[in-house]
Amino acid sequence: MAWFYQLLEIYDRVRPVLDVAILAFLLYKGYELLVKTQALQLVKGAGFLALVYGLAFLFNLTTLRWVLNIIGPGLFIAIAIVFQPELRKIIIRLGQGNFFRPDTKPRIGQLDAVITAAEMLSQRRRGMLVVFPRRINIKNVIETGTRINADISSSLIVAIFEFDGPLHDGAMVIHHGKIAAAGCLLPLSEQQDIRKSFGTRHRASLGMSEQSDAVTLVVSEETGAVSLAYDSKLYYDLTTTEVTRKLKELLDKGSRKEADQNDNNAGAAEEREEVLT
Repeated sequence: MAWFYQLLEIYDRVRPVLDVAILAFLLYKGYELLVKTQALQLVKGAGFLALVYGLAFLFNLTTLRWVLNIIGPGLFIAIAIVFQPELRKIIIRLGQGNFFRPDTKPRIGQLDAVITAAEMLSQRRRGMLVVFPRRINIKNVIETGTRINADISSSLIVAIFEFDGPLHDGAMVIHHGKIAAAGCLLPLSEQQDIRKSFGTRHRASLGMSEQSDAVTLVVSEETGAVSLAYDSKLYYDLTTTEVTRKLKELLDKGSRKEADQNDNNAGAAEEREEVLT
């Protein structure tokens, strides 16, 4: 039994570090979830109310405390109603998310094939919509389309999107290094400040980025502009170099934090790219 007591002693020493590490991980994931669902306004509002209540309690402001105690339950109901879309997105992400999902990004050569197809379709003014899932499962989206399970090639992608076939208007999903499905239906964005000139493809790509952490590559049929949608934002009319760099960063395992930092430091290039905030 001596070994058992030794294990308990080791665990007692490691336990505080393990406790703090798990808490830090949960806090980081919670912050990441709030940022990507644009629910920081909810947290700021709740923090402000907590600060006001704390000051009222600290300085014994009885009238203010009485008012806050009365309107407090109503405020929580109002917040739940006003921020219902954000709360729904958080619940969806918690239900679908898997922090330990294996890497599903395509290889460099496969990614280049997709970008080559996007260039060809852009020159011919043909629309294109390709979704790259990351960690959140989008099986429900894949099931709305036609299963293909084919190797990734630029010629196949162009053949699907170039002509007015039954799969032309839907989205293609690339998963586990394969073209999983085509003709998939994506949710449309709920944002109200989208450019009027944007069509269904751009609204669908933005909607997909609002309800999952997927990255969507879009080619405009009207202008030929190539864009990326992720983290509830649309980056419009990017160059081939910018698309390649950003896709590799976003799809690379464990690089999402680095991609967010690059977004903050991109400067003038990002000012031209970002059309929605």
